[in-house]
Amino acid sequence: MADTVREIERKYEAGPDAGRLPDLTRAGRVATAAERDPRDLDAVYYDTADLRLAADGVTLRRRTGGPDEGWHLKLPVVLPEVTGAVRDEIRAPLSDAPPAELTALVRSRTRGAALVPLVRLRTRRTVHDLCDAAGRPLAEVAVDEVRARRLHPEGVRRKTRWREIEVELAPGVGAGQELLDEVERVLTEAGVRPAAAPSKLARALAETSPAAATRPAADGPGVTEGADGPDRSADTAGDVVLRYVRAQVRALVELDPAVRRELPDAVHQMRVATRRLRSAFRSYGKVLDRAATDPLGVELKWLAAELGVGRDQEVLADRLTTALAGVPRTLRLGPVRARLRTWSVRRGAGARDRLLDALDGPRYLALLDDLHALLGAPPLRGPAARPARSVVAGAVLKDYRRLARRVEDALDTPAGPARDEALHNARKAAKRTRYAAEAATPALGRPARKFTRRAKQLQQLLGDHQDSVVARAALRELAAQAHRAGENGFTFGLLHGREEALADRRERELPGLWTKVSRRGLRQALRG
Repeated sequence: MADTVREIERKYEAGPDAGRLPDLTRAGRVATAAERDPRDLDAVYYDTADLRLAADGVTLRRRTGGPDEGWHLKLPVVLPEVTGAVRDEIRAPLSDAPPAELTALVRSRTRGAALVPLVRLRTRRTVHDLCDAAGRPLAEVAVDEVRARRLHPEGVRRKTRWREIEVELAPGVGAGQELLDEVERVLTEAGVRPAAAPSKLARALAETSPAAATRPAADGPGVTEGADGPDRSADTAGDVVLRYVRAQVRALVELDPAVRRELPDAVHQMRVATRRLRSAFRSYGKVLDRAATDPLGVELKWLAAELGVGRDQEVLADRLTTALAGVPRTLRLGPVRARLRTWSVRRGAGARDRLLDALDGPRYLALLDDLHALLGAPPLRGPAARPARSVVAGAVLKDYRRLARRVEDALDTPAGPARDEALHNARKAAKRTRYAAEAATPALGRPARKFTRRAKQLQQLLGDHQDSVVARAALRELAAQAHRAGENGFTFGLLHGREEALADRRERELPGLWTKVSRRGLRQALRG
């Protein structure tokens, strides 16, 4: 069974005097710095022949020596408030071949390519334990003498060696960034400087490769650019749309292991990435040829459905459980909580196994391959070469007009199932319009950001209405089950009435919110 450890560390270049560290008790809370006996570590790093893991900052190694010998998979973690490397290290016992529970977590990156021994690192490590005045561990400072040898490709037997210092926070240390800053101050005063390479493997690859060790970031699907990045006034429409598509492909790849590890919100975020991709392909058909993207849209819709099997049931169960908690005890008649729990378990049974089967299946791998192929050779149409602003603004406005028709249709439809369906269709249009504006933000700036926020508000209102429609259907089913079992269905009827009242409030709120979303000034700003 794999275990996970969160690593927060900083790395430094070390000169020939690295074994003689400065007095680290000068660093903030550090009261003692005890040196351990040196250990010899021997690690072989695995990757695909074209370095797909290294390109994303992921490492997979088999290491002997030390208290944690075994297989280690390190996945980058983004924590904006943290300076330094943050990674989740997932550990498995020693075996001859990479263990299945770890290879599954890199499947979205390897996409079926074989993992081969890439680099061997032999390290002489001397650890200094930093503790506070009460003897509580604060951090480990490791002085490493590293010897690296390239194992792949065949025929390459280049070697290199260096010294470095790693400072890693102990688990659960409060104010960890301040402590790391203090240790860094003491080290830099002694002439130590931050490491240029983010990891030992990265340095080994850079110093032993016969060519470039990793792919340039701008060429691969892993590129992610923020909406408020550098000046992009010279960008073409193709630049803007492909940047957005790359970001969503990267999100899919990165969220895959998080979904497999059952991390909070991972399924929802991966599903959102599939929806953003589908939206971009449909909204920007003048930029990317839909003859190439429509088949991908079909596969993305399939993946979103697989991700939604368990997620939708989980959201619905949480909504009903929360609603039930708000009912006074005197109005909870019969075993309503037990019935809701049983219903939820039955409805969700098998959902996770089904999702993992999908992620482990050939259809999913084919989708990832096709997405990478699209980014490698984008099916650009003529307007892709034009300045971005006019092209992407036109796409946003086209989606807006589609949204306007659906909202007006919903408002004109009499209350009842037909209106519910019309509002659901308007919600889907709002989502597509929001994502189109989101993709266009680097070119359109503030008007698109403002439009995106309002479209999101509209989507959320319509989403709450649709969730109420789904909840009422579930409550009718629960009430019928209770009735057949001879139980009192009063409480389910009460909850149904409350959901009906909520949906009515959302319908009354819609015209006012729609007025804000559809203000003429915003449309003129997008056109301008």
